[in-house]
Amino acid sequence: MESNKGILLESGTNELEIVEFEVANNKFGINVIKVKEIIQPIPVTFIPHAHPNVEGIVQLRGEVLPVVDMQKVLGMNVQQYGDQQKYIVAEFNKQKVVFHVDNVTKIHRISWDQIEKPSDMYQGGGSQVIGVIKRDDKMLLLLDFERIMVDINPESGIQIESVKKLGERSRSDKKIVVAEDSPLLRKLLNDTLTEAGYVNVEFFENGKDAYDFLAFSAKRGDIADYVQLVVTDIEMPQMDGHHLTKKIKSDAALQKLPVIIFSSLITDDLRHKGLEVGAEDQISKPEIAELILKIDEHVL
Repeated sequence: MESNKGILLESGTNELEIVEFEVANNKFGINVIKVKEIIQPIPVTFIPHAHPNVEGIVQLRGEVLPVVDMQKVLGMNVQQYGDQQKYIVAEFNKQKVVFHVDNVTKIHRISWDQIEKPSDMYQGGGSQVIGVIKRDDKMLLLLDFERIMVDINPESGIQIESVKKLGERSRSDKKIVVAEDSPLLRKLLNDTLTEAGYVNVEFFENGKDAYDFLAFSAKRGDIADYVQLVVTDIEMPQMDGHHLTKKIKSDAALQKLPVIIFSSLITDDLRHKGLEVGAEDQISKPEIAELILKIDEHVL
């Protein structure tokens, strides 16, 4: 299977490509931007006392990468992988990892507004599902791969201790709007921003809700009187962070509002997308201390 990563050349279109894969006859999706390559399985070296979801390590082009068993991650009855099994080599949060799946089938190009937020009724507090994609008579579940990796290695997530190393902080009443779809990351961001002295923060689950709030605030007067900064993730149902940034910078009432993109997808290859839509800064998760310093630059 080949991926034409050149299809989505324009930034801020609110579109993405999803790699569809299977685990135990269930269909899931991963953003193609995270995928470096898809390969046939290669020999795995067992690692004593590794996390239960980690099969071991492989050497790929000189790099040593962990192999994650997606059957175990998803809590399925573990069975032997079949003849169609694949390794998805992914990169995000400044780390590379291999996901072991039963099969990789196709690539879909869709809009973020076609992705529904999973209901609290069926996803549960520990779910790795961040979106539901309806395709004809079937559904694809978009997984939270950042959470999957944080569950395996908590050190790869946002660390409030890194903010404490910045030293004594004064409280600030500057209003910050944050768009982040992950409940886990919203809590971590709330804790770290509070530790950094920013106590007037409004959180939204997607770019659409954040933009509606900003547009409503602008109708009340100068937006600078109500909101001083926006922090946004990229991957979010309904409206992604690039499209949110583009809408803010295209709106005469909002365009002076500083926007910082805080995402696992900030890499040298993808940084140009944030620049094209007008973001003031782009910080890779989980570099929370760097994010705080950039917030300081724009609001203090």
